[in-house]
Amino acid sequence: MTESSVAPQPPHQRKPDWIRVKAPVSKGYQETRALMRGLSLNTVCEEAACPNIGECWTKKHATVMILGDVCTRACAFCNVKTGMPRKVDPLEPEHVATAAAKMGLEHIVITSVDRDDLPDGGAGQFVKVIQALRRNTPNTTIEILTPDFRGKMRPALEAICAAGPDVYNHNLETVPRLYPTIRPGARYYASLRLLEEVKNHDPMIFTKSGIMMGLGEQRLEVHQVMDDMRCANVDFITMGQYLQPTPKHAKVQDFVTPQAFDAYGSIARAKGFLQVAASPLTRSSYHAGDDFAQMKAAREARLAKQNQHA
Repeated sequence: MTESSVAPQPPHQRKPDWIRVKAPVSKGYQETRALMRGLSLNTVCEEAACPNIGECWTKKHATVMILGDVCTRACAFCNVKTGMPRKVDPLEPEHVATAAAKMGLEHIVITSVDRDDLPDGGAGQFVKVIQALRRNTPNTTIEILTPDFRGKMRPALEAICAAGPDVYNHNLETVPRLYPTIRPGARYYASLRLLEEVKNHDPMIFTKSGIMMGLGEQRLEVHQVMDDMRCANVDFITMGQYLQPTPKHAKVQDFVTPQAFDAYGSIARAKGFLQVAASPLTRSSYHAGDDFAQMKAAREARLAKQNQHA
């Protein structure tokens, strides 16, 4: 076959060098995988086909996905299965706490599928997981990444905030214009309101949100999302490159360069976020523990500065 007879791959779907990662093969990766399987736990690392799974699992970092592995939504970017989920596992909270103890986690990230089928949207299971972690690994800081609890937001937030997570993350995912095609089951301003309500309930809980780049968003639209997040008092913004999980999902419109991510990061810091993570491989829970420590230090420094000028 001659070189000219090979069908060219569409340029926007070919991954540039900066987004390529090695296949996971380390001993640490295998141990983390075995532990999760042994406790019947799901991870968003696997379900979302995260490119950082090799690095994170080697370091014994994993994002646990509670409430099963079947989602009631069908977002155009997400690789998690859609359908009617199974019953909630009553043993799951203790299994999560056991995994955190065995892995010696200083910081754990808990996320979930959307559970529109449940009366509380799954908020009660988040509460039970937080409580189990506080009992079993009291020194582990807890970060949760929740759905929007559509139609059940207020009681869900009140229960979860009362349980006292250290970080509350809810991702806006993309700019408002792209919601009808990328995140059709959600509403941009409802997600913003959720983040704002968390701060209203407990100003000491750090709030965090993220967006994916490369879906066709415009630069000024991204700046507007940053402003909206700051108006909702969001502390931490993550920005990473969207990667198409399968041909059935939304296509990558463009690969954002590392230099462009650096520029977005600089603008976000200027807008007053306590913590910013912006790079092609950034994901919601990538380096979450280190980021939490830096964010906590940044808030303490900011408060100290305010007290000096008071």
